[in-house]
Amino acid sequence: MFDSHAFFKQRFAAHLKELSRYLRYIFNGHIAVAMLFFVSAGAYYYQQWLAELPEHFPTALIIGVTFGLLVSYSPVRTLVKEPDLVFLIAAEHRMGPYFRDALIYSFVIQLYLILLAGAVFGPLYSASFPDRPGNAYLLTVFVMLIFKAGNLIANWWILKIREPGVRQIDQTVRIFLNTAVFYFLIQGEMLWAGITTLLFALVFLYDLNVSRKQPGVVWDLLVEKDRNRMQAFYRMANMFTDVPHLKNRIKSRYWLVSLVSRVPLAKSRTFDYLYRISFVRSGDYLGMYVRLIVLGGLFIYFVPNVWMKLLFALLFLYMSSFQMMTLYHQHRTVMWLDLYPVNIGVRRRSLLKLLFQLTLIQTILFALVFLFMQEWSGMVLVLTGGTVFNYLFMQGYVKKKIAV
Repeated sequence: MFDSHAFFKQRFAAHLKELSRYLRYIFNGHIAVAMLFFVSAGAYYYQQWLAELPEHFPTALIIGVTFGLLVSYSPVRTLVKEPDLVFLIAAEHRMGPYFRDALIYSFVIQLYLILLAGAVFGPLYSASFPDRPGNAYLLTVFVMLIFKAGNLIANWWILKIREPGVRQIDQTVRIFLNTAVFYFLIQGEMLWAGITTLLFALVFLYDLNVSRKQPGVVWDLLVEKDRNRMQAFYRMANMFTDVPHLKNRIKSRYWLVSLVSRVPLAKSRTFDYLYRISFVRSGDYLGMYVRLIVLGGLFIYFVPNVWMKLLFALLFLYMSSFQMMTLYHQHRTVMWLDLYPVNIGVRRRSLLKLLFQLTLIQTILFALVFLFMQEWSGMVLVLTGGTVFNYLFMQGYVKKKIAV
């Protein structure tokens, strides 16, 4: 007799083994040091900022929106795979324990977001509302857990509907109601918080009623959702190590390609062209590069100390270089590259040149932030220090790693 609970435990054990295989590469020494630095510096400046918190700071709006989005984002990890479309559909009436375990697993792995947000916004809440007892905020965090569970169950029910427009409308309505509930809770408007909670309960019951009218589980949708989440994880892991399961997403971006593909027709420039096109079109390299520039610029702008600004600039330059090293292995499964009559040294020099050019652009943009703030010494320091750091890091660490 088929035991879906035992089957989930097997599937869950294989899933954990797959995750741990790549997590040990993601959270290596480099990332651990960077995260420790970010947390320590962020906590220090956060405490200083709270000491000078403006009187009319929109605490309720910021916390309400953040908590509302966190409880609304409640994906269900079913761990189903494509072969299940053939082998498990016949046993769908026995899959109740499996999906119950999947809901419990999905709830548990998303708890860290709730607890992290609760810890981060706790000092802001206390500084904004010093006259309120501490257990009032703890009660709000407890309500978050309840709403998280409710949204997770509602998401599971709504996954039985095939039409994406219906699912999007339901998600939008719940995001609005979740945000309103926590805004009114933080603001102290308990009457309005109760009214919006009642409206959420009505939407919750509506989702239950709609799901009961559906003939069964939409298996292909569950497979698609779970595959997309694993591919997102693989794309992140691919920034740190080779991931053979990754299906590269190719985007056209014609106007960018026309800008970066102007390379002379010479044998020595073969990989210059390939790496430029790969950076623009393959995976998440371009998006990651832009995000690191934006985040680095924000840190430089808001951190008060000029030496800390410089340190953050160098840290983001290091992160960009470290993440984009995987471009070297982007086409490792394409055998045609081995047929190119191009020396391996040319390939390595092409990557080093591209990485240096990208980090040099990043350095100039960080210097422009200093220029905008009229901090001339900081601009000179980041231009000089960033350029020297980029060159030494490329010729030292990166060159050694890609030579392996």
